[in-house]
Amino acid sequence: MTTPSTPATAASTSGFITVQSLTKKFGPNTALDDVSLSLGKGETMAIIGPSAAGKSVLLKCIVGLHGADSGKIMLGGDDVSQVSSPARKHWAERIGMLFQQNALFDSMKVWENICFRQIERGTMTRKEAKDHAVDLLGHVGLSEDSAFLSPGDLSGGMQKRVGIARAISTDPEILLLDNPTAGLDPVLSNHIELMISKIATQRGTTVITITNDMQIARTRYANLVMMHAGKVYWSGSTNDIDDAHNEHLTQMLNGSSQGPITMRMGKRGDHMVA
Repeated sequence: MTTPSTPATAASTSGFITVQSLTKKFGPNTALDDVSLSLGKGETMAIIGPSAAGKSVLLKCIVGLHGADSGKIMLGGDDVSQVSSPARKHWAERIGMLFQQNALFDSMKVWENICFRQIERGTMTRKEAKDHAVDLLGHVGLSEDSAFLSPGDLSGGMQKRVGIARAISTDPEILLLDNPTAGLDPVLSNHIELMISKIATQRGTTVITITNDMQIARTRYANLVMMHAGKVYWSGSTNDIDDAHNEHLTQMLNGSSQGPITMRMGKRGDHMVA
């Protein structure tokens, strides 16, 4: 376990998802600084931390949108550290991701957004894709009628739910979620988290979620990582949180303004947000 004021040490390399000493920079800004974590197949992990901690950048590196400047990203024993890695295409088929801003296509109907992969690859007919999308919408609390709307016709919370439906539409082996309950009311948030737990349990999906809800982080995920300023300051089982004695973790869980995490003033690049 980590000490109260120093970044976490390197993670084990034996996990299904392993990030080892990962560094990622955008110009002069270091988004990820020697980040390590490890997660077993079928396990769940919540990542918490203040804004600009590098959380979203980490997920984008795992999914393959950014290559590593140094360090390694291993998925099932395959090195996918670089965007050009031969194994990247193989793993892209097995990962579902919800982006922070949902990343829906404005020119497509909701059902086309949800089953975009299947339509583009020809693995489903348009009728099959439409029926599949309607079924998924029911799982995220949206009506069949919403399938035929454009993303611009939906509220922010509804767009978030469509993004979740798209992330799970291919029955992925790995599910990466960037704040899946942001902007949702408590009842719907609980529904979505229960659905994610059900997916992980019944399908053996490996799940990593960024969340700002500390109660969800504590109760819905077996493992937790605390990030700040591009570094991991604590990682471990959620069962060990109360005995962690880590200043960064305690401040984040309590939402306190007092502690080692301070607000950074001034503008930062889009890559550094969250």
